[in-house]
Parts: sequence; C-alpha cells; structure tokens
Amino acid sequence: MSETKIKPLNWEADPEIGYSVERRPDGGMNFTFTNTTPKTLAHWRDFSMEHLLDSDRLTRNLYDLRQLEDLPDEAIQYALEVNNDPNVRNIRLAAVATNENVREAMKKIGALTTSPGGVEMGLFSTMEEAEDWLNQPLTYTV
Repeated sequence: MSETKIKPLNWEADPEIGYSVERRPDGGMNFTFTNTTPKTLAHWRDFSMEHLLDSDRLTRNLYDLRQLEDLPDEAIQYALEVNNDPNVRNIRLAAVATNENVREAMKKIGALTTSPGGVEMGLFSTMEEAEDWLNQPLTYTV
C-alpha cells in the first residue's frame, strides 16, 4: 500500500459527514470538503483537536474547499479555535478555494489566527499553486 493511502491516526470515514482525509506523502493530511453541515463541522473540529494533542513535528496540510459555496460562522469559529489552540505547533496549511465567499472567510480566519509559531496559512486558487507552496522547505517559526 502506498503511503498516500494510509489513513491518518484515528480517521474513520462516515457517510454522514462532508469531508474526507488522506495522508500526504510528506506525513501531513489532505482534507477535501463537500459540505459544512453542523455534523461535518463538529466531526472536523473533534478530529483536528485530537491531532493537535500529539503533534510533534512540522506538518503540511492541504484543505480542498473548491466544492463549497460558503463557510458558515460556525466553521470560522471552529477554525479559529483550532488555529489558536496552544497545542498548535508548526503547521503549514494551504487552502484551495475558488468561491469568493469561501476565500473571504479564509482571509478572515488567517487575519484572526494569533498563535505564534503555530499555523502558517496560504490561500490559493489552484491545487498546483498550493502544492508548490507546501513543498517549500519548512522551518520553525517560533
């Protein structure tokens, strides 16, 4: 089995949620969202918070948000909670969004993320741009 097919720790697919996760070859995770229902958002929040507890290295995560038309306030609040958690350490997060509402919400999240040395965010229009940015060498930001 290739490394990209390995499921992230404690990931269990659920047909009732609107996102999926795959392990990246560099050890990070690729998230693909199809909806932002309350159940999806709560599942993502719990999954993300759990992964912060044992985060011990530089990590690259890619969020594919191209299928979304908007990010509700609840999604913004959860993202800020995760991004500003004291356990956040050295994460490079690329978000790919083509809808202007989603892009504006991501810019808001980026502006309100305050955890120094925690999350470095980039917003992109294509997967290629996001991958190019993620593939740049990581350095500690603290």
